[in-house]
Amino acid sequence: MKNIKKDIVSLLALFTSTGTLLCCAMPVAIATFAGGAAVASLVSSFPFLITLSRYKFFIFLVAGILLFISGFLIYRPRKNKTCPAYEGNCEVAGRFSKFTFWISLFIFSVGFFFAYLSVPLMRWLGI
Repeated sequence: MKNIKKDIVSLLALFTSTGTLLCCAMPVAIATFAGGAAVASLVSSFPFLITLSRYKFFIFLVAGILLFISGFLIYRPRKNKTCPAYEGNCEVAGRFSKFTFWISLFIFSVGFFFAYLSVPLMRWLGI
């Protein structure tokens, strides 16, 4: 049961961190490389991106909390590291949870950089 909780929290963290990538990182990256017309075309095709970007603080907050919980469930020290027989193969589930955690953390970091750090960094560099 504990591995199922870890897997569910890891998948939720993956989906919410992908939401941070969609709301913030993708439009900024497209604007940087392709220009404003490409972003206007993207937003007209997918109008929900405006709503996502309006609530980016809450999206990042929920994603960060889920990533913290996922990391805690995966890497917490445990007294009994044995796996009960009814839970299946714990080693495979543990690798899956760690893989989704690190992918989610990478996606979250990219989204955070583009949402909160890229514009101040470009201003500081004078670009």
